[in-house]
Amino acid sequence: MASKQQRCNHCGILLFIPLDVQAFKCSMCNGITHVQPTGPLNQAYNSLNHIAGLFRGFMNTITTSSAINSNSGNYGTNHFGYYPRPQPQRPLNPPSPYGSKRAVLCGICYHGRSYRLKGSINDVKCMKYFLIKEFGFPSDSIFMLTDDKEERNPLKIPTKYNIQMALRWLVEGSKSGDSLVFHYSGHGTQEVNMNEIDHSYRPLPFGAKLHAIIDACHSGNVLDLSFVCKMNREGYYTWENHTSSRNYKDTKGGVAICISACEDGQVSVDTSALSGKEVTGALTYSFIQTVQNEPGLTYGHLLSTMRSTIHGTKTGIVTLNGPIASLLNRLLGLRIKQEAQLSSSELFDMYKKQFIL
Repeated sequence: MASKQQRCNHCGILLFIPLDVQAFKCSMCNGITHVQPTGPLNQAYNSLNHIAGLFRGFMNTITTSSAINSNSGNYGTNHFGYYPRPQPQRPLNPPSPYGSKRAVLCGICYHGRSYRLKGSINDVKCMKYFLIKEFGFPSDSIFMLTDDKEERNPLKIPTKYNIQMALRWLVEGSKSGDSLVFHYSGHGTQEVNMNEIDHSYRPLPFGAKLHAIIDACHSGNVLDLSFVCKMNREGYYTWENHTSSRNYKDTKGGVAICISACEDGQVSVDTSALSGKEVTGALTYSFIQTVQNEPGLTYGHLLSTMRSTIHGTKTGIVTLNGPIASLLNRLLGLRIKQEAQLSSSELFDMYKKQFIL
């Protein structure tokens, strides 16, 4: 079917629509745009309408930014911890909705809080460099959300709404052969299981793959995927089937794999003990170092090496704040007790399947 390009009058994104439609719904912001018939006068009308739409978007950005600045320190909570409460919402304007490799990187350090983390923003910056250098991800197809003090774009602050919109951009429109990455570095919490239904990964089609790398406390089964990797008594990795759980997530035939920092009942650490200078999350650092140093490794080897790296790290340089960190820092001989976890939406041979993004 013949098509033409048309901008959404609400968020400004450029879309392809059939020639004969008179109105369409934007796939990003769900706004309705009415299309005028072609012709010199109507073309001029469309131009003015487009300019008016961009001006409305500009005014919305000023309003949103002002609201956030005037409400600094006003925090709420979500599954991963604390975040600034969402202000007047405006759709995420992604760097590019296309490309076979896309990533969303989210780092939260919680400025001014007693539970502040020092390594989260370092983690996402290192992950961006890693994805570009090692796996050829285009820079403009990597969307970063941080609470860095230098970040002025309200759409790039990791509120719950902005994270949801970024994930929607990441998976919607994906096709066979696409490689998607979601990396989160920040706090994690345990919450009562409300048997919620979550369709976050349903748009992932056959042939597409998503890797989620979650560097947070209590993150073991954060994606609630069907199969969870466990080590048996003989020291070999096997799969536990969690499809009987009412909360397990499914895809539309694609593969979702989650590498998380620790078991659901464990905490993860923010430390300079691994790099020797910069503070990083233990999972993020061990993941990047393992993949860089051992090209062609399998998932089983990746998980084993990451666990060994974390186990060998003394906690005397842990930089977490609060009573847990104080206790760990007093016990200088104690090593980090967190076990990196792996879960997947489908079964595969851990010892044969090569890790690749």
